[in-house]
Amino acid sequence: MRATRIIADLPVADVESAKGFYTGYLGLRTEEFNMGWVARYTSPDTGANVQLVTRDAAAPENPLISVFTDDVDAAYAEAQELGYEIVHPLTTEPWGVRRFFVRAPDGTVINIVDHPS
Repeated sequence: MRATRIIADLPVADVESAKGFYTGYLGLRTEEFNMGWVARYTSPDTGANVQLVTRDAAAPENPLISVFTDDVDAAYAEAQELGYEIVHPLTTEPWGVRRFFVRAPDGTVINIVDHPS
């Protein structure tokens, strides 16, 4: 598994209600995407970012972080070989990402994801 980027997935009750704090006070002014249930905000100056998540649209649990990788299939195979609990199976989601959720031994749910080029 090779992590190329990691983003915090913060649980919020409502993305639109929470948005002002992160875009205003924290300065994460660039909205990379907003699907209603998940949105990513980034600082145009530093690249710092966060994802706000209400309830994952396809998985049984919300992740706490999203880990981007350049080979999600290999990461999935490795997680299975190591015996880690797969919370959400390897899936190409309708919005275009290929991902799975794995539970770390400490209980943290992690979204392992690859965005198409």
